Amino acid sequence: MSDLFGAAASGKDAPLADRMRPRTLDDVVGQDHIVGPGRLLRRSIQADRISSILLYGPPGTGKTSLARVVANSTKSAFESLNAVLTGVKDVREAIDRADERRRLYAKRTILFVDEVHRWNKAQQDALLPWVENGTVVLIGATTENPFFEVNRALVSRSRIFQLKALGKDDLMETARRALSDTERGYGKWSVEFEEGALEHLVDTANGDARSLLNALELAVETSTDTWPPAEGAAIRVTFQAAEESIQKKAVLYDRDGDYHFDTISAFIKSVRGSDPDAALYWLAKMIRAGEDPGFIFRRMIISAGEDVGLADPNAIVVVQACSSAFERVGLPEGHFQLAEAALYLATAPKSNTTLAFFDALTAVEKEDAEVPNHLRDDHRDKEGFGHGEGYIYPHAYREHWAAQRYLPKALAGRVFYVPSECGYEAKIRDEVLRKRELQAAVVLDEIAGSAEGEDEILTYSAASKGREAWIKRLESGRAGLLLRDRDVIFNEAKPLRHHRILVSPADDGLLLWEALRKAPEGLAAGIVRDEEARDTLLRLAASLDETERPAIAMADGPETALPAPEAISAVVGCGVFDLILAREPWRRGFGDSEPGTAFIAWATAANRLLAQGGVLVALQSVPGRGERISRVLSEAGVLEDEIFAELRDAEDRFFASGAGNRWTWSAENLGDAFTRIGFKTRMEDRVEREDRRLSAKEIDRWFDAAVSPWGKAVVEALGPERMERVREALQALAETGPVAWRRGSVLLSAERVS
Repeated sequence: MSDLFGAAASGKDAPLADRMRPRTLDDVVGQDHIVGPGRLLRRSIQADRISSILLYGPPGTGKTSLARVVANSTKSAFESLNAVLTGVKDVREAIDRADERRRLYAKRTILFVDEVHRWNKAQQDALLPWVENGTVVLIGATTENPFFEVNRALVSRSRIFQLKALGKDDLMETARRALSDTERGYGKWSVEFEEGALEHLVDTANGDARSLLNALELAVETSTDTWPPAEGAAIRVTFQAAEESIQKKAVLYDRDGDYHFDTISAFIKSVRGSDPDAALYWLAKMIRAGEDPGFIFRRMIISAGEDVGLADPNAIVVVQACSSAFERVGLPEGHFQLAEAALYLATAPKSNTTLAFFDALTAVEKEDAEVPNHLRDDHRDKEGFGHGEGYIYPHAYREHWAAQRYLPKALAGRVFYVPSECGYEAKIRDEVLRKRELQAAVVLDEIAGSAEGEDEILTYSAASKGREAWIKRLESGRAGLLLRDRDVIFNEAKPLRHHRILVSPADDGLLLWEALRKAPEGLAAGIVRDEEARDTLLRLAASLDETERPAIAMADGPETALPAPEAISAVVGCGVFDLILAREPWRRGFGDSEPGTAFIAWATAANRLLAQGGVLVALQSVPGRGERISRVLSEAGVLEDEIFAELRDAEDRFFASGAGNRWTWSAENLGDAFTRIGFKTRMEDRVEREDRRLSAKEIDRWFDAAVSPWGKAVVEALGPERMERVREALQALAETGPVAWRRGSVLLSAERVS
């Protein structure tokens, strides 16, 4: 057995810190969270049923003292080793003794290993089988995080108790006990401290009881001519003596251990959090502890790219310059360069958009796509394979930029980089997103349009499907309009956390993801109209816990958005909802039905799906209240008065024709249908404007009388020649940039009252 506790036997000759070690659990100061009344460790020690434990905490917090308490309390044999002074041979000898006690006397052994993290893996492995078979009960003490520094197998077989640095009140209590204890401390003498002297010792001890007691011992025993003086003698400790006794507290820092990583982590997180005061403090602590300035500069260079990024592209330049200057001047003058770099980073605007690289890296690993033909090197194989054919040279165009596809076709429309709204990125954000919209227009020309897109006409903006498209739209010029739509619907619906919410249609995810956030204790379910949308939503939801994922069901057909309760219940497990939310539910029209008939069918289906008092909230564009080409061209002043008047009249007649199709219904038709079914309805008219970029493809589709009801009506009124002049005027206007586009809509709130 080692003499780890041997100093205790020497009584008055032992250092004060050792003499004052706790003997019982009640003597332990500052660790009530693990040995206070009723705590597990206290109960285990008192019952002498302690199992293997690891005591983890800073120096001077009582790890070894707790081991002494166990030694004083247990009926088991107690072996103690210090990992700094012992090796595998000592472990084996201790194990042999423990094994002999168990076999011959049925007596268990508690093995205390101080500084257990100092043992290497092989030394720690030597303990494992004996801990596992119960030959010894391990008590390990470590200043390092055992999850990193102790064998995982030992950790998994031990309970970990973390001791905390002592607070000022705990340290003051420790000092007073030492001053009043007549057996182990200085209670035999009248020790007085000059004002502030004892407080200085406590403040400077930095949570370490051993450091405090060592300083107290030095201060008391050097404040008298001889030691020990006669019993009852007065001893006065001056403030100067206290200062000299403790001097500067060594910074708690280990360049190879937890405190090293924790402190650099605190420094970087303070920089990331834009707290210059905290950044300077942790920087000073590292330098004071002797950290390598080169290591600190490397971490700051990383932070300049990761945390500041393009919000301030000069950050990396400043940090690199400070690093180079430091190499020339060294310490102590180099403190200025360290501080300048840290302060620059801490006060710089922040953006982590450079992390987009890792999204791109993931995409490469999943989709190792070919280089598009028009982007290939045309210097080698242009003639044989047509490499480079179709490439548009940006410098040949105004602004030295032209829209074309740069991503592989399989990744067309994929967004990796989204500029933040901070610093430099805020200045380039609008331009990046504007160009991205044009890129998207080119990509959409290359791929087949969806059925929804082919039927596109004036009332609505360009269609997109799936969450990727939804995110893309949120980052485009339409973000404000889409978010306003979402907020208008949810502000009207006022969902509660436990509500069951049905979103229909849910293809773009706009309302579905918000429903998940608003009703985490309820249900978020969505009805989608095609398999591609369903698969996209399911892939996105796969990252969520299974119980948190939205329930998704397919509609019966492209125009049907509300299945019967039993049909939806079979898929999502619920056929009754508190809220039904819809954005543009009749965007695709009404199939073979007239609007009034379709609205009645919707209201009837909603009535079956809603609970008593349940509410349907729908935001729907109304064709007759939307934008008119005549108004757009009139405001731009690009159309002759005569043609404008004819176009205006033709559009008025078209939208007021009462033909009962998807373009000529009114908001009153919608409200009347829900009222007839028995809903308590409220209607609110809304007018929104968005900056809409019109593509040549959608303009051509509008003016094609063979596919566009609007185009057919207008060409009949104006004739082909004037119709072409209108088309050319709109095309020319679209080429100048986004057009201010009006959307007239109605917000329907329908409550089921019976």
